[in-house]
Amino acid sequence: MTALLPRLDDRYNLTPEVVADYQKNGHVLLRGVAAPDEVAAFRPVVASAVARFNRESRPLEERDTYGKAFLQVMNLWSEDADMRRFVLAARFASVAADLLGAESVRIYHDQALVKEPGGGHTPWHQDAIYWPIDGTRCVTMWMPLVDVTPEMGVMTFVDGSNTGELGDEAISDDSEAHFDGLVSRTGAALSVPVSMSAGDATFHGGWTLHKAGGNSSEMTREVMTVIYFASDLTVQTPTNEPQRRDLARWLPGLVPGDRAASELNPVVPTAA
Repeated sequence: MTALLPRLDDRYNLTPEVVADYQKNGHVLLRGVAAPDEVAAFRPVVASAVARFNRESRPLEERDTYGKAFLQVMNLWSEDADMRRFVLAARFASVAADLLGAESVRIYHDQALVKEPGGGHTPWHQDAIYWPIDGTRCVTMWMPLVDVTPEMGVMTFVDGSNTGELGDEAISDDSEAHFDGLVSRTGAALSVPVSMSAGDATFHGGWTLHKAGGNSSEMTREVMTVIYFASDLTVQTPTNEPQRRDLARWLPGLVPGDRAASELNPVVPTAA
């Protein structure tokens, strides 16, 4: 099927103002990163891959807060040739490289995030607390494959929170309480959750504090994410257990000081 899927290898042009806004706030919403027909072609590919590789079978009421937030299936590009076409798309990698000001980017991993009807909120968290690489040089694309509204659980970001660690809190009820208190005490500026069309995308930095609401609709929120990092990064010494696990899982065979370039972290060609 790969040969029949859209190539996604042309450039999505960013203005200097958009890049500056991302670098200041740590997040940006871009409309139409993928066209409706492109999303329509890849949506069943993602659904098929999620159905094959999902290992969560418990009903919502038996899961903890993290489990209720979404079904999470990772690194589909390495398991499925059709998913590889999407995750290693030159168009998406070019946006990531332009926002980071990097010559090229590598993949950290992808994630399908499926928030079921009735699914819970995604607690406040910083992604880079899990990563043994420089989170200021990482960016995540979050792209809905269906039209989404705020009541389905879209992203909220804290402006300017992208400069470093704000608390050693893995995503949980504890991170929600810790960061909710931090946001309240500091009066931090928050982005406003808005509706997004399938193929729109947010991009946010590794340290950008963010959350998503629960899904109070009757529709499933289908999202693909891809985490990119500047291709010249080296592995840092893990400072917590999640980073030690991530080093073994997503940067296999590498040790602190190595170039972050295992077989799971290819350089993604950028669009001409």
